[in-house]
Amino acid sequence: MMKRVFLTLCALLCVAALSARQRAEFKLWPAAGKGAPERVDAKFDRDNEPFVTLYTPDCKTPAPAVVICPGGAYGGLAIGHEGHQVAEWFAARGFAAVVLKYTMPHGNYDLPRRDVQQAIEMVRANAAAWNIDPARVGVIGFSAGGHLASTAATHFTCSANRPDFAVLIYPVITMDARFTHAGSRSNLLGENPSEGLVAAFSNERRVSSATPPVFIAFSDDDSGVPPVNGTMFYDALKAAGVPGEIHIYPTGGHGWGWNETFKYKDELRGSLVRWLSEKVGE
Repeated sequence: MMKRVFLTLCALLCVAALSARQRAEFKLWPAAGKGAPERVDAKFDRDNEPFVTLYTPDCKTPAPAVVICPGGAYGGLAIGHEGHQVAEWFAARGFAAVVLKYTMPHGNYDLPRRDVQQAIEMVRANAAAWNIDPARVGVIGFSAGGHLASTAATHFTCSANRPDFAVLIYPVITMDARFTHAGSRSNLLGENPSEGLVAAFSNERRVSSATPPVFIAFSDDDSGVPPVNGTMFYDALKAAGVPGEIHIYPTGGHGWGWNETFKYKDELRGSLVRWLSEKVGE
């Protein structure tokens, strides 16, 4: 019962209005030799340099945090309805929300992976200053951003960049040409990737017992990213003994994000609040 009411209680302790929440932008990769993250200034190149936007709720107790990875086929970012709108929703529910503007790979597959790992490490390194609980730091991603979030959940290199939970919304998971999103694959891996590279970033193959709990959502009629991406990942979670939950809604297509027009938005968000309460809240 305590877990189920956690998010509600925290939301009551927080001021839900956007004006009462703090928003700040920080460079993802600080200059050499500097400790605290640098704020984005007027000279910062927002188009070509990665950075994070931090939304902090007005909570007295350390908050859980989520790093948000917008989609865009690894060629751009749907940073509104898959980024900042999501952050506002999480912040209103007692989470510190970090929107990640990650590097477009242009075939250099390591760039987004390094960015999301750095973002998670940055959140934990600044947990005290940002009033965050470093033991409750997760990731959420949409479409290609869902692939990046699943990469964070399966390619972590240490405890500092391992997320504690992952939420994958219509995610690209596999790089298998039969089931993947072709544009995301070519933008991430290049036009003719080796079999080894395809296997390495087919994240259903990377699931292990160390993968954190995962929530997955798709629309059955998604013609952009086949829902089999989600079911393959869910099957891999079950095989590894990792808690997983999957929802497939009858309609909606692809790319609905946090749009109010998505028919099943209330079901999705209600299920997600309950799942977060069970997996994150205490």
